[in-house]
Amino acid sequence: MTIPWPRHADGLPPGQGLLATMPRFTDIPNRPPPDSSGPVALEIRVEGTTIARIGQAELDAIGPGEHVADFHCVTTWSVTGVRWTAVPLRSVLASVGLLDAPLPYLVARAADRRHAAFVWDDVTAADVLLATHLDGAPLGPRHGGPLRLVAPQQYGYKSVKHLISLDLTASEPRTKSKEHLRARVALEERHPSLPSWLLRVPYRLVIPPTAVIAERSLARVADPATNAPRGPAVPARRAR
Repeated sequence: MTIPWPRHADGLPPGQGLLATMPRFTDIPNRPPPDSSGPVALEIRVEGTTIARIGQAELDAIGPGEHVADFHCVTTWSVTGVRWTAVPLRSVLASVGLLDAPLPYLVARAADRRHAAFVWDDVTAADVLLATHLDGAPLGPRHGGPLRLVAPQQYGYKSVKHLISLDLTASEPRTKSKEHLRARVALEERHPSLPSWLLRVPYRLVIPPTAVIAERSLARVADPATNAPRGPAVPARRAR
């Protein structure tokens, strides 16, 4: 694989550099992704009680469309013009009667045990999506299939892959010590306490090893019958 390293490009947010392709990236790169070959299955809960289950039929009823947005990783790489097939998350919440901030916080949980916490106003922004496709191909294990949350105005750790549940809660959720509750890219909210300028260089240095290890762990996810990666392969995409 090509070793990724961000380059300078005009028009990017503070501290970001451009990558030509979107790598598999995770804060646990040595862990293979979960099986993404199953159908969309999303639970929506309020204070631990399931109030709705969302599958592909429910997403189709809302009407998926093509949405183009830039993607910004907290480690300073960006890919521009990413094309998702998705529905707005706020439309999904509205379809099950969740309107007008019924509770102030939401936790998005993934099949790989990752999670991200949001305030209501951030997660219901017009450009926050539930995506099933990237560049016209179904999301596979590389990019978080079968369902991924996409939050373009926030750093990539909020765009939860392999999404399985959304939990609304009245209490502020605990977040990882390195993760900002809001993580707004325009304000460079990389970390809850450390200044962002201090993190730019060390974060950038972790990009190559993280991407290489993540790619190797992805290769271990194989179908026993074919020894091929599970789920549809998504070709490397070029930045626009």
